[in-house]
Amino acid sequence: MEYKNLWVYIETDEGQAKNVGYELLTPGRAMADKLGQELVAVVLGKNVASVAEKAIAYGADQVILVEGDEYEHYNTDAQTYAMTTLIRKYNPFIVLYGATNNGRDVGPRVACSLHTGLTADCTGLDIDDAGLLASTRPTFGGNLMATIACPDHRPQMSTVRPGVFKKAVPDSTRTGEIYREDVHIPADQIRVQLVERVKEVAEAVNLEEAEIIVSGGRGLKAPENFQLVRDLADALGATVGASRAAVDAGWIPHAHQVGQTGKTVAPKIYIACGISGAIQHLAGMSASDTIVAINKDPDAPIFSVADYGIVGDLFEVLPALTEAVKKAKA
Repeated sequence: MEYKNLWVYIETDEGQAKNVGYELLTPGRAMADKLGQELVAVVLGKNVASVAEKAIAYGADQVILVEGDEYEHYNTDAQTYAMTTLIRKYNPFIVLYGATNNGRDVGPRVACSLHTGLTADCTGLDIDDAGLLASTRPTFGGNLMATIACPDHRPQMSTVRPGVFKKAVPDSTRTGEIYREDVHIPADQIRVQLVERVKEVAEAVNLEEAEIIVSGGRGLKAPENFQLVRDLADALGATVGASRAAVDAGWIPHAHQVGQTGKTVAPKIYIACGISGAIQHLAGMSASDTIVAINKDPDAPIFSVADYGIVGDLFEVLPALTEAVKKAKA
């Protein structure tokens, strides 16, 4: 059996696409070109034709579009059925998913149904010398990076953390084919019913899509001192992040955590306040465009990735920086 083309699963909810799907079209484009194959976006949802068009603008050659009421909100059974059905029909060579809560659910289920492998939570993708997908992910608590291949089974699959790759600049002049597929799961195969949606505070902490993040760490010394971070974030119109140490200490909810066991982010500006820079934290933010580090220890590892470093007492630096931002904006 011939397997060809590289697929990217574009996750949608209430008609809107999650950014990670568009982000994955960037490495997908490069790898499809390297393989001499087509890049195909797979869009499941309700009233999501505009998402399919955007996928072409972000680099897809083709889009497989499946629409139906059962895809308006994520449903394990419906999404798994649709993806498995499509993969069995088209036989893609590679399938990529975002490592969101839902992507981490549907990807392994599809892989299991198809008796193939899946590499989870990747931070790097490439095509190796043998023409296989080489998926890189942190291991041993982030202290080592492992590159994993799936030589014997198809399709090759990976989930990739949001924020690892940058979205391409959309090109509205790009053209591509949109193929509509009529795939509907039998009602008796849907075992989970959505009863109610509760908007959590975590939804307001949208670290993956933030352009500016101000993060606090152990150097803040106490939970009430996170107000210094919030003040600077408010002045900059930024989102508040945190290191694992601050979260583990109970100073701030886990939704704010950046790093190996939190969110992977790539904002335009990342300001690390009182964060030493353990490798697990660096793995989650080192792709930021500009990194500013504030730490009283000149030897802190965070300075090794910082574009700008301030060696000083954050209790003096942060209020001064906040005032300077306010004056500049005024």
